[in-house]
Amino acid sequence: MDEDSAHVPVLLEAVLAALAPAPGAWCVDVTGGRGGHSATLLARLGTTGRLLILDRDPQAVAFLVQRFGDDARVTVRRAAFSHLAEVLAGEGWDGVDAILADLGVSSPQLDEAQRGFSFLRDGPLDMRMDPEAGMSAATWLAAAEEREISTVLRDYGEERFARPIARAICRRRAVAPITRTGDLAEIIATVLPRREPGQHPATRSFQGIRIYINEELAELERFLPQAMAALRPGGRLAVISFHSLEDRIVKRFMRADAFRPAPGLPLREDQLPPLPWHAVGKAQRAGEEESRRNPRARSAVLRVAEKSLEGVPCVVRR
Repeated sequence: MDEDSAHVPVLLEAVLAALAPAPGAWCVDVTGGRGGHSATLLARLGTTGRLLILDRDPQAVAFLVQRFGDDARVTVRRAAFSHLAEVLAGEGWDGVDAILADLGVSSPQLDEAQRGFSFLRDGPLDMRMDPEAGMSAATWLAAAEEREISTVLRDYGEERFARPIARAICRRRAVAPITRTGDLAEIIATVLPRREPGQHPATRSFQGIRIYINEELAELERFLPQAMAALRPGGRLAVISFHSLEDRIVKRFMRADAFRPAPGLPLREDQLPPLPWHAVGKAQRAGEEESRRNPRARSAVLRVAEKSLEGVPCVVRR
């Protein structure tokens, strides 16, 4: 089985139904990965549609160029999605009809031990989505103070035992550097010998370190207003998240809370200012069949928002 056929896009049918790309639409997939979502969107765009694909992982970009490079409708760019506005300006795109963001780590990143994301496969402790930028997890763990490690595990990994895990990490690194995913997973397992049903003891800690190393939540907060500013009236943004920290940010943003009047103001409904966008439907999750076929879909949550047709100003706040 080749690499792209082995990859299973999460919530694919729900994404297509939500974005409903018409022939001639201009769309953006800001997390291209192996191109599963991109290929299906592209099939709906006809001969005059356009698709811009972003990814900050150089391996993913190389794969996407190879897969779509012969299609004149497709543009592939290496960039984090927090640079969406900059990339669109560079391409001369002044508006798009649909934007998709499939957050978190990709299946190929998890499956390749050398990338250092997985506690199930021993490899170098890296965890960078762009291995040519920033510091690796091993470099950070070698220098961070115990309190900082504990805070990251607690705030980004939602790990209840963050303090004893951080303490164990600092004790071990005093003896020898922690440079392998297997070493880190072993340290965590000694602190948490009991695991939650169906969950490895290192799950939450690896998530927290990965989110911190890649600045995932800050990237998401920078991306969302840029996406809405880029959409044409009636255009839609679809975001798939995989844990509560991401989903909370997306949910609050899509409600457009920042544009609502303060609670308690004596306003009738017809006096309320129009919102620049609104959430479309409820959050969607994978059904039993998809979760069975693709276990990574179990935690996926899809939320969708649509830009207002009324021409309400949508400002990118920096």
